[in-house]
Amino acid sequence: MESYNYDKWGEAIPSQAGYTAERSVTGNELGAGALNSPSDIFYDENDCLFYIADTGNNRIIAVDSDFTHAVRIYDSFTLSDGSRTVLKSPTGVFASDYIYIADNENLRILVADKEGDVINEITKPDSVIYDSNKTFMPQKVIADKAGNIYAVMNNITTGSAVFAPDGSFTGFYGADSAAGIADITGGYIADMFVSDEKRARRSRNIPTGITNFDIDGDFIFTCTSSREDAVKKLNSAGNNIFSGKKLIFGDYTPMYDISQNRLMSSEIIDIDISEEGYINCLDRTAGRIFQYDKECSLLFISGGTGRQTGSFQQVSAIESADGNIYITDSMKNNVTIFAETDFGAVVHEAVKLYNDGYYEEALEPFQEVLKLDGGYRYAYKGVASALLRKGDYKNSMKYAELADDRNIYSKAFEGYRREFVRLNGGFIFSVLALLMLAVLFFRKFRRKRK
Repeated sequence: MESYNYDKWGEAIPSQAGYTAERSVTGNELGAGALNSPSDIFYDENDCLFYIADTGNNRIIAVDSDFTHAVRIYDSFTLSDGSRTVLKSPTGVFASDYIYIADNENLRILVADKEGDVINEITKPDSVIYDSNKTFMPQKVIADKAGNIYAVMNNITTGSAVFAPDGSFTGFYGADSAAGIADITGGYIADMFVSDEKRARRSRNIPTGITNFDIDGDFIFTCTSSREDAVKKLNSAGNNIFSGKKLIFGDYTPMYDISQNRLMSSEIIDIDISEEGYINCLDRTAGRIFQYDKECSLLFISGGTGRQTGSFQQVSAIESADGNIYITDSMKNNVTIFAETDFGAVVHEAVKLYNDGYYEEALEPFQEVLKLDGGYRYAYKGVASALLRKGDYKNSMKYAELADDRNIYSKAFEGYRREFVRLNGGFIFSVLALLMLAVLFFRKFRRKRK
């Protein structure tokens, strides 16, 4: 697939690839039998295993870190009374000390140890703030370091449901600011006293629900199918750190699909935060991977739709580990592994130094990036920042203009102006003094003439 990026005018231009598809792996190649509509993948750093939600086969597959063979297949679990229970269309999996499974059609979240013994079984909450008319259908699941469990529901738009480590329901997390807990509770109570017409009208204003999420330290990153607030970075209070920033995730402009005769906008269906802090977004519309740095600056675009290795028919989940990116395709029934290219490695080295505040140290790798790809916009910004720190204000202005970065340009211009005054201050003062003397002499001469 041809790789591209965007210039300062928002136009798509050819670009060096940051990642290349190394190989695609099927269930048969893993020794687990054919996959059937895999819908989630997660890498557990504790045991260095990948966990795949093989939805159509009603099982979870644990795969080794090299992605060469299945280590274990979880197709049934042992309940506390010794009886066995099976999964039904599991659509989400997360692993740490335990395995957390969004067992969608069994209407539950299953928490089990690595031996397959069930620790907890979470079902529909009995709470005033959980709509009793809604079926409990967990789609995705994660857990934080304290053991709190977060679940995305495919029929809930008021944030992810949160459960304490013991499985008790504690509320919703990540709801729209206009739909906080108090609003949700009040809304359900108000529903008892309003007409069907008013209730229907209000339902049309419900915010877009979370489609997926990932956890990174104390932050939870969520994504939605909406173009507005497509990606959020939520702190422990549920506040969006990205709020107020004009961010674009996915393609800048909608694509025109000739076969369907309509414009198709990017739809981010999964998000992954890498060990290095890169934000990897998976676009279902174009089958593409969009990678951003911590500040949400676009780094690379990979993938696409098609049948060859590195393109997809129906992307369903994204995960990263050890510098690679892993994509599940629910129609091809495989996992594609993308490896970092040499160009990607140079960019990542430069970006890491830049984001860590080592601007001058980032100058050389950014210059190397521009040698390899003269249209790579981020590198112009990096060079401009490095030159600004070195005091080369004139060239910093030049690169800031190429990057269309007004903030750096303004700082470089201020520095250039100060430097100009410092170097030419004596001359400027002398000229001003001569002008003042000339004015005084002229006024005195006019008075004598009169």
